[in-house]
Amino acid sequence: MKPFTKQGMSMKQRRIWVLGIVVIAAVAVWLLLPSQQNTVGKTVAVAAASDLKFAFDEVVAAFKQSHPEITVTVSYGSSGNFYAQLSNRAPFDLYLSADIQYPNKLAQQQLTLPGSQFTYAVGHLVVWVPSGSPIDLSLGIRSLLDSSARKVAIANPEYAPYGRAAVAALNSSGIYQQIKPRLIYGDNIAQTAQFAQTGAADAGIIALSLALAPAMQKAGKYVELPLELYPRLEQGGVILKWAADPESAQQLRAFMASPRGKGILRQYGFSVSEG
Repeated sequence: MKPFTKQGMSMKQRRIWVLGIVVIAAVAVWLLLPSQQNTVGKTVAVAAASDLKFAFDEVVAAFKQSHPEITVTVSYGSSGNFYAQLSNRAPFDLYLSADIQYPNKLAQQQLTLPGSQFTYAVGHLVVWVPSGSPIDLSLGIRSLLDSSARKVAIANPEYAPYGRAAVAALNSSGIYQQIKPRLIYGDNIAQTAQFAQTGAADAGIIALSLALAPAMQKAGKYVELPLELYPRLEQGGVILKWAADPESAQQLRAFMASPRGKGILRQYGFSVSEG
């Protein structure tokens, strides 16, 4: 019997032989690169309330130090607008709202991963004015009655939790009707802060977390409003039912609740639990 050699192969046998070599080589390469195979698709898309802009950017940077294999993309905006989008299955994995009621509603609609709801912080309101403003902030919210406060920026109360809180604070102080004609509305609390910072408004009722951002501290001054003036701004999040990588979303959620994550939120004026 003749030995089996490449020279003695038929054309069909040669093709099968070459195909076998290619398959074996591909499998060998795949086995040598398990880490690359395991990291494909590790991305968390986050829809976050705009009061988190500076604080959450730092949270993500810290998270990346311990989880370099996970890419986090963040879109900031109005909690109410995000809720409407997520009700129609917008492609986000994690939702961080300035009003915990929005994540609760999504859970009631069975659009979230069971048990993934969490409270991450409580927000605070301030009145912010530019550094050179003659408005006397020692008067608190009543400082907005000053004739220099010709335009006062607040977030749109129709879909922004901080906007509803601002209206509540003005009503509680008995000055809403006097201030109402001067109000201009931002689409979200970050745009509201921008109005005040750029001079589009003479003052703004904004989130403490934004007032503590370096650029805002450099450009102006603020006074914090008493918590009894407005409903508690309890902020919460949830992982969406259609999350592409729920495990990575859970890891980011857990980091926010860790001592390091809570520490960053505290630096930006959020109240967080000690547990």
